[in-house]
Amino acid sequence: MFTRLLVGLDGSPRADSAFEQAVTLGKRFGSTIIVGHVREPGGAGADGAAMLERAQERVIAAGLQAELVEREGEADLELAELAKAADAVLIGRRGVTTKGDALGPTAASLIRIAERCVIVCGGLPSPMRSCAVAFDGHETSRRALELAIRFATVVESTVHIAHASDDRDAGLQVVGMAEALLSMQRVAFVTHVEPGTPGEVVARVIKRTRCDALFVGAHLSHQPGRPSAVVVSHAEEILRHTDIPVVIQP
Repeated sequence: MFTRLLVGLDGSPRADSAFEQAVTLGKRFGSTIIVGHVREPGGAGADGAAMLERAQERVIAAGLQAELVEREGEADLELAELAKAADAVLIGRRGVTTKGDALGPTAASLIRIAERCVIVCGGLPSPMRSCAVAFDGHETSRRALELAIRFATVVESTVHIAHASDDRDAGLQVVGMAEALLSMQRVAFVTHVEPGTPGEVVARVIKRTRCDALFVGAHLSHQPGRPSAVVVSHAEEILRHTDIPVVIQP
């Protein structure tokens, strides 16, 4: 399912972390690692050729195949275009914080425009053997659940369904569709319906269950009290509360 993984390098520690996560995940699936470097127009930037050469050596040492790509342009647009030939694109994050943006502008834009799933990596590579799904019943959430089921089948993981609702009865109705799909696929699961924001609930579930991979839909919703043109992603709110890899399904 993850036979081709894309990761962009720019010389930053968070990009290096995403690269190491790509290698870890690639070894699980025997993936080809597509390593890209995007130069900003007219910018000096890092030595892309040297970075790509070092990355190729690391990928080969892990027993995987590497494809190297160097382009010039806007990083989010170029990576989104390259992602069309991949199963997933891996990116880093700034860090876990309950305030402010856990993502840089390039990563945040890529989540919105990429046609493939985006894996936002933590500070350290994760084996990604225990799966959680942030489920809200929306279409992208259902697609994230379907991807998690396929992933859990490979790694033989119990899937933990996390849903935020102050009304437990209403919350149980929402997760009912997830439970039905998991049952049909014969995948072991545990449901967690708890009060709070999606980020708070997911963080509690992950801490309690020690899950090391999270799947979430890139559902966009209008933020209360702000102009209708301004949208925020539940996925981005969740990212501010956890440091494990978050697989965001478009």
